[in-house]
Amino acid sequence: MNKLLTYIHLCCLIVLFAGCRQPELQYADFDEVLYVDFSMFQPTHIEETQVLMDDGTLNPNIRPMENPVVSDDNPAGMQRIASTTINAMASDILGAINSSKVKQIAGTYVGHDIDGKEITLSGKVLLPASGAIKNIIVVSHYTIGAYFEAPSECFPFEGIFAAKGYAVVIADYIGYGVTSHMIHPYLHARSTARSVVDMVKAVIPYLDAIGKAPQSDKLILFGYSQGGATTLAVMNMMENDYAGEFSIKKVYAGAGPYDLAATFDYSMEQNNTGIPCAIPMIVQGISYGERLGLNMADFFQPGLLQTYNELINSKLYTVRDINRKINANRLSDIMTPEGRNKRSAQTARLYLAMMQNSVLDFEPQAPLFLFHSTTDDTVPFVNSLKAEEKFKKLNVKFDFHDYGNHMAGFLKFLHKVSKDL
Repeated sequence: MNKLLTYIHLCCLIVLFAGCRQPELQYADFDEVLYVDFSMFQPTHIEETQVLMDDGTLNPNIRPMENPVVSDDNPAGMQRIASTTINAMASDILGAINSSKVKQIAGTYVGHDIDGKEITLSGKVLLPASGAIKNIIVVSHYTIGAYFEAPSECFPFEGIFAAKGYAVVIADYIGYGVTSHMIHPYLHARSTARSVVDMVKAVIPYLDAIGKAPQSDKLILFGYSQGGATTLAVMNMMENDYAGEFSIKKVYAGAGPYDLAATFDYSMEQNNTGIPCAIPMIVQGISYGERLGLNMADFFQPGLLQTYNELINSKLYTVRDINRKINANRLSDIMTPEGRNKRSAQTARLYLAMMQNSVLDFEPQAPLFLFHSTTDDTVPFVNSLKAEEKFKKLNVKFDFHDYGNHMAGFLKFLHKVSKDL
């Protein structure tokens, strides 16, 4: 009788979570759950996916990072080139894979909101369809805009590592997945890192319960762009707030906005941004995460002020969509004079909060690999120079060279990580 009541309880929760998400949610395969423990990760949808198609190409449903370029002269040509490059890179990364099939498990877990109160969050676990699991790779995802880009709603590109025998764990973050109705605290270091750590804590006992515990308990942390900054925040939290609870094998962080204040200064000096959508995301996200209550009218020019809520918070538009709708790269076209002046009263509050959300204010203990293309057109390279200055005497390897733009850098980063795993 108790087991029946627990089963009914789980079904009711899944129906409730489904009402929070924009697409229709499919039910979990309960054969995968040995017993129900609500402190663990709770599957809501399970499917088996072929990573490589019969002709050897990458499954077209696997979603790579978007190129955040505002406009281009030949979108179709760009897409063909990107598709060819991504297929070649995926083939190289996979190499001698364990299995072309992986199991995608979307689900929910108990996390925390920006105030530290318990909240239901979501994410995805990807496992090899067969064979042993080497380690857990904790992926912090890059900047997304639309609800369907959340890891729980798609097959994220980094999930292909599951085909090499790893358990890939990717949190949606607050503001995506089952919390897509909420504001995403973009680049708010602590709350975003907490959502990732909470998921790892829920997934570890879940994998043990279904007989998929990894051979090693050492975690691998991985992230690029927004995910690069989040990965350092996760590393800091695991090593300092949860000392002794987690064992980290290695950390890979690429092209992250590690120092928001330095990014602000650089962007204002250049009067330019390579990712326009990040401007309203940062101002709103830091204001929300730090409970600053900033008035967006103090920061955004009239055109953006009228549209940012729809563009950013509806979760209907991808990064590329938002950039094209903003249709400006000059900061003076996007932000008010007061918003660009860090000595004005409200911007000074934002600037101080950005300083407090630097992810460089700790001493990494585990081996750390930092990567950045010196010609990155999206995340200013000054961030990695700041990281090098901060970490140069520690157990950190720096790989800073001209690897092309942000997207090209991402592919190169993946390549290097895959060879080092």
